[in-house]
Amino acid sequence: MNERGRRRLAVLVDVGVWLAVCAVCGYETRENAAPWELLGGLAATTVAMATARRHPLLSLTVASASALAVLFNYLGRYPVWPVLLMVAAGYFAGRRMDHARPAVLTFAGVALAGMPVAYALSADAVGNWATLVLTLLFAVFVPWHLGRYTRLRDDLVRTGWDRARQAEERRRHEAERARLRERARIASDMHDSLGHELSLLALRAGALEVAADLGERHRAAAGELRAGAAAATERLREIIGVLREDAAPTEPADAAVADLVRRAADSGLAVGARIDQGTAPPMVERAAYRVVQEALTNVAKHAPGAAVTVDVRRSADQTCVTVRNTRPPAGPLPGATSGQRGLVGLRERVRLVGGSLRSGECDGGFQVVAWLPHGAAPVAADSGDGGTDSARELALARRRVRWTLVNALVVPVVVVAVLAAVSTVYYSFNQVSSVLEPEVYARLRVGQPQDEVEALLPSQQRLSHDPDAWGTPPEGADCRVYGADATLIGSSPVVYRLCFAGGRLVAKESFDERRERGETG
Repeated sequence: MNERGRRRLAVLVDVGVWLAVCAVCGYETRENAAPWELLGGLAATTVAMATARRHPLLSLTVASASALAVLFNYLGRYPVWPVLLMVAAGYFAGRRMDHARPAVLTFAGVALAGMPVAYALSADAVGNWATLVLTLLFAVFVPWHLGRYTRLRDDLVRTGWDRARQAEERRRHEAERARLRERARIASDMHDSLGHELSLLALRAGALEVAADLGERHRAAAGELRAGAAAATERLREIIGVLREDAAPTEPADAAVADLVRRAADSGLAVGARIDQGTAPPMVERAAYRVVQEALTNVAKHAPGAAVTVDVRRSADQTCVTVRNTRPPAGPLPGATSGQRGLVGLRERVRLVGGSLRSGECDGGFQVVAWLPHGAAPVAADSGDGGTDSARELALARRRVRWTLVNALVVPVVVVAVLAAVSTVYYSFNQVSSVLEPEVYARLRVGQPQDEVEALLPSQQRLSHDPDAWGTPPEGADCRVYGADATLIGSSPVVYRLCFAGGRLVAKESFDERRERGETG
């Protein structure tokens, strides 16, 4: 299915959900005399589904706010339409929102807003608010995380295919770089060894050509040999020009680090050096020279005026080169950028002698450290699979998928456990604090002044009781319910109801919830 077809299908799904929720809302409110639930439900459903695609956060907020409808009394009916709306809007928002924090703030905001509403609508504010939180948890929070999990899983699949294509492209580039490195090695070897030998051959042939003790025929042969060596050297230079991408080196192949430091100091660079005396294999000496050369070049380019310290320490089996510069007093040169090609080349040269290179900021400046073992085999080149940006992004996407699924499963369990613990403590305390002793209840008389009765009553009313077990209270009376006995692990099934009107006790009733028997006085 193409992109246009997917968009049409998504619109059809949104319209279908809107029609279904509106139908359930209309059916549920058919016997509700007040039209506010029907009008509010239709408005919330329309706004939530109309903004689900372009403004998922707004859709999620409206759908979550509809959870406040469960706090009202519908004569025993639990409204289903808000639950359907929250499940649909939560799932769609999870698939379409980029960040989790706005959704979490929305859940928390609706839950906090429900606390004063629950307190105003019912004496059992804690129970009503717990119902609201559980509704938000299972009707919005879990579907939102499932939607987010689906989206992240799809993104992970697409990332996997993109990473496969990147890996193929990287292998092609690696092959090309390997070919270029090999070509550069050939050019360097030909220049440093064969060119040097040909130059010596031409020099010796020239000496024979002017030797006075040789005959004319031999001097002519020496001249031909010198001309041939010169021609071979020129041909070698042409071949090197084809194989080599960079310019030919301008310093001798056997130049020493001390000479390099001295030339840099003569050029005005504030450089100090500590160089151990000793010898190392030619390849190690050349690598150490290139490390110092590249580091000094970078200082001159990117940190003008900085003080540089060159430290070359040699042992029997290793040479360690450290080049450190301080913070430049005037900052880097404007417009000077680093392509990192020099450091990449250094790592390759150090790797070929079996060493390692580390570079980075140090005390406000920059430091390059190379460890060059003597006689070690080349270290395998790092493929970069574990340190590339794509690898890190893939690992991060996998962690997001796992954590989203864990949140969808663990957070509801934790919240339910916390609510259960809080409710247990709260209702246990209420049971103990709402006990009206049977002897006190027996002394109460209908018509007794309210202030005298209230002086004998406990501090709280009983919350956990069956309100449908009582008869209709006297008109205009304020009725209160108390328990006959209670402990932390249980309570008596006998409860009392006292009704007040006009400043006097107008009715007293007892009810045994276990035997369903009442007494009127």
